[in-house]
Amino acid sequence: MATQTPPSGAPQSVPALLARNVSQFGSKPAYREKEFGIWQSWSWAEAAEEIEALAMGLLALGLEKGDYLAIIGRNRPALYWSFVAAQKCGAIPVALYQDSPAEEMAYVLEHCGARFVICGDQEQVDKVIEVQETVHGIDQIVYVDKRGMRKYDHTHMNAMEDVQAEGRAGHYRLEPIMRERESALRYDDTCVMLYTSGTTGKPKGVVLSNRNILETAKNSSEFDDLGPSEEVLAYLPMAWVGDFIFSIGQAYWTGFCVNCPESPETMLTDLREIGPTYFFAPPRIFENMLTSVMIRMEDAGRFKRRMFHYFMEHARGVGPRMLDGKSVGAMDRLIYALGDKLVYGPLKNTLGLSRVRVGYTAGEAIGPEIFDFYRSLGINLKQLYGQTEASVFITQQPDHEVRPDTVGVPSPGVELRIDENGEVYYRSPGVFVEYYKNPDSTASTKDAEGWVATGDAGFIEEGTGHLRIIDRAKDVGKMADGRLFAPKYVENKLKFYPNILEAVVFGNGREMCTAFINIDLTAVGNWAERNNIAYSSYQELAGHPRVLETIQQHVEETNESIAQDEMLSGCQIHRFLVLHKELDADDGELTRTRKVRRNIIAEKFDDLIDALYSGKTEQYTETEVTYEDGRKGKIKATLQLRDAKVVTTGQPAQVAAE
Repeated sequence: MATQTPPSGAPQSVPALLARNVSQFGSKPAYREKEFGIWQSWSWAEAAEEIEALAMGLLALGLEKGDYLAIIGRNRPALYWSFVAAQKCGAIPVALYQDSPAEEMAYVLEHCGARFVICGDQEQVDKVIEVQETVHGIDQIVYVDKRGMRKYDHTHMNAMEDVQAEGRAGHYRLEPIMRERESALRYDDTCVMLYTSGTTGKPKGVVLSNRNILETAKNSSEFDDLGPSEEVLAYLPMAWVGDFIFSIGQAYWTGFCVNCPESPETMLTDLREIGPTYFFAPPRIFENMLTSVMIRMEDAGRFKRRMFHYFMEHARGVGPRMLDGKSVGAMDRLIYALGDKLVYGPLKNTLGLSRVRVGYTAGEAIGPEIFDFYRSLGINLKQLYGQTEASVFITQQPDHEVRPDTVGVPSPGVELRIDENGEVYYRSPGVFVEYYKNPDSTASTKDAEGWVATGDAGFIEEGTGHLRIIDRAKDVGKMADGRLFAPKYVENKLKFYPNILEAVVFGNGREMCTAFINIDLTAVGNWAERNNIAYSSYQELAGHPRVLETIQQHVEETNESIAQDEMLSGCQIHRFLVLHKELDADDGELTRTRKVRRNIIAEKFDDLIDALYSGKTEQYTETEVTYEDGRKGKIKATLQLRDAKVVTTGQPAQVAAE
């Protein structure tokens, strides 16, 4: 693939984009943050001043060119400034997941060799201090929030505002050094290092260059015609590559405003107040929003419920067609317009999605019913497919070509191919430089021509050019009788039901498929409340006979759907159980981006898997769990194991053989 060189004088780094934005959009809002219930705003000029003061302060503390600077905390303007300040000093920012326990942070901090760490608050500072017992390379800790920090040893610790004050005070001495390092930044220098979620092992440090970030930001912004008038809500983990591209890459390329909520708990309220025009959320967020809507409708009066269901039924047939610019009859348009006044408009306003011009979801497959629900409201929700190693974008759905069963066409500048085993490969300007300190993994993932193995199995549709993803390539296998086994395909179908939060399917090399299921406590808890069913814990509700019956109905409906796909009909679930605990990242069962760690779950719950395949109807188990304060404990339960009806193609449903 031909190497692209930026035009002479074009920005070659994020700090260069910042300087351009100060010149072009100086007084326009660049950041907003809600604190103590009040929105505060910084223009591009003001943000640049804060960033430069921080950069000079870091230089005063001894930040060297090529140093790694770790950033930990929730979405805040000051932490976004830290990325750019590090770059202006010639250092390399590395973001960590703020909900990671200290031992997980220790691995990343040791692996990248971070000398500086910038923390959002006391909680993150405490974790860093804890890991310093084993990680000895950290020289300086900087924190944003001063609360609770007064009695700490500040020998190698400073408040960010104090660091900035020192930078301002010494700017005559420090500014020339900062300018020299900033001017030395080149297109192929490292912009950021972000770690993978570690689904199958230790996280890998993905090195992304200025070229990767700027080319991807440019191409993806032009694809959706993003401009400086967009508003985004930055609420997803800062350590995730998507947040970096949306909140720094695209934001700096286009000059749009990044809005930071007050806290995760107020995110939905803050979303309504901002009314973003460009919005990204993983399927789980959209599912939770829909679940809350349906719960409220169940509690509404009879007239409101009937009106809601009438207009939503009409919208499902008309809304997506109107959104795609297709012909719709005058009467249908009139009814839809009335529905917009009475139902769709107020509902979008309640969800905070009234102004969304472009919306995306990715990370997992989203249920067609959920996807169509939002598009029927007139929300331009689309799917994309991406990876950390691609600087996010591999495929996107163009306007008027939006479908729930594909992830779109190659993003601008991206090439796709499918190898003989069905694995998807891509190459693009966004392809990562390397895995840090891991040449073997780099070589096995990216070949000499720049083609990257995604690890996903899929195919490109003839005629449309759209990519369809089947499953993770490593998870695709065969049943004992030779039929295809694709667990993610089945798990995603199960998670289409609001009552099911998570599912893990087993069956590779076996005669039948089985499943673990987590209920959604919010949805099922609300159902229990409406039906006067008392419960005292997740475990008690998950084992309730009526809950098990409801989940069994969902499993059997899923089997009927799977049976219609000749290629994957062997993946129907014969037996299942509802787990007594939620799968949790703190227990190692999920990654920090909520991806299932299939091998760890299989090993941890091997007694339950054996019981499912041996035909038992119940099984006693003890499971170690991690409490919020970090303590370990055990929970005990006797789980009910149930048979589910499976469908033989062309035959009526039958009970699975014992």
